[in-house]
This record gives sequence, structure tokens and C-alpha cells, in this order.
Amino acid sequence: MNRAEKATLQLRAVDVLRMLKETRTYDELAETTALPAGDLNRYVNGHVLPGADRAREVVEDLGREALAEELESRIRVDEEGYVDNSATVFDQPFLDLVAPVVANGFDFDRPDVVLTAATDGITLAASLASYYGTRCAYAKKRKETAVEEFIEARERLQSGIELTYYLPRSAIDAGESVLVVDDLIRSGETQELLLDIADTADADVAGVFALIAAGEDGIERARNHTDAPVGALTTV
Repeated sequence: MNRAEKATLQLRAVDVLRMLKETRTYDELAETTALPAGDLNRYVNGHVLPGADRAREVVEDLGREALAEELESRIRVDEEGYVDNSATVFDQPFLDLVAPVVANGFDFDRPDVVLTAATDGITLAASLASYYGTRCAYAKKRKETAVEEFIEARERLQSGIELTYYLPRSAIDAGESVLVVDDLIRSGETQELLLDIADTADADVAGVFALIAAGEDGIERARNHTDAPVGALTTV
């Protein structure tokens, strides 16, 4: 871990603690974190940063649990099972908290490119790319007029509709590592198409991540399509 990565991790740990402090006293926060209340007071108020090891524990363990609970409180599911997560994908500061939890709490290798599908996955992908210091790329359902060469992936859905995604060929180079992300994984069809794009680009897959898994079908489908780690922050 270089100095910039260490500082980023420490600041994200403080952000997690501040989020938890909004609904807790320092004594309650101490009980939750098993850290001294006096230390927590200094972290939350910006007087001192937690050490790297302590910051990693906060982000990986406490941060993952706390963010999953916060995410669950924001999700709305209607009577037909459709998920509304707009309260999450429109909240960039929250997604910036998610990024280090994903980077440090899952078994993903550091990617060269974070790949998603337009449009709801873009804010999450941007946060992860910013945290890793790598590029963000997103596939679209239509071609950009000025782009000459594309990687194309298509699949006929059970409904009979053909789903196609296009990514400029220059977005991913052969041999690069790609982390596939999206806000929601339900059937796994979108993730499979993104994995096909990575395969066509002759790229390596670092992992597949979604904020929310609607059931287990999509997760299992992604796992059947790659040997890389597959995970979600929460399941509904």
C-alpha cells in the first residue's frame, strides 16, 4: 500500500465512523466498534486519523456491515418484486464509502478497468474507478456515432427480445484486468454480456460485483460464467 492509498483508506474509515455516529452516542459507537470512545471522538472530529491497520478493520468489517444495513434501508421493492434503488445510485458520497469496502472487503484483484452497463451502474463504477485510480468504461445499448470500432455482445432473452451492448474497442486493451460492476444483479444477463465483452477484448476478469442481488439466480449465473470472485453487498 502506497502513501496515497493509505491516506485514502484512513479517510474512508473516518467517513464510515461519522456515518455511524449520526445515530449513536460515542459510548454506543465504542460498543459497536470495540474501540475506545476517546479515540473515536478524535477520529470523528478530525483531530487524528486511525492507523492503517485499524482503518482497514473499520472499512472491511464494520464498514461492510454498516453500509449493507444502510443500503437495505434505502431499497424499495414493489408488489411485483421490482427494486427501486434510486436513493442509492444518486448518492455519490454514499457510493464513495462503498468503494473502499468493495476494494478491501472482497477478493477482487486491482483492476485496470472498471466496466459497467449504462446507466444506473455508472455512478458506482465511477466511485470504484476513482478509488482504484483506474479507468471507468460503460457499455451502451446503442453505438456512438463518432466511434468506428466496437466490441459487441448480444443475447436473446427469455421474452424473445434481443439485448445488445456496445463498447468502444479502445476502452479495454488485451491483457488488462476488468472488474465488472452494476447496481443490481437479478437474472445475470447484463453481467454475462459484460463478461462476454471482456472475453472478446482478451482481458482478464478481476471479479463481478453488484450493490444489490435480487435473489441468487444472477449471482449463480455470473459464477458459472467466470472463475473470478462474484459478490454483492446485500441480497433482497
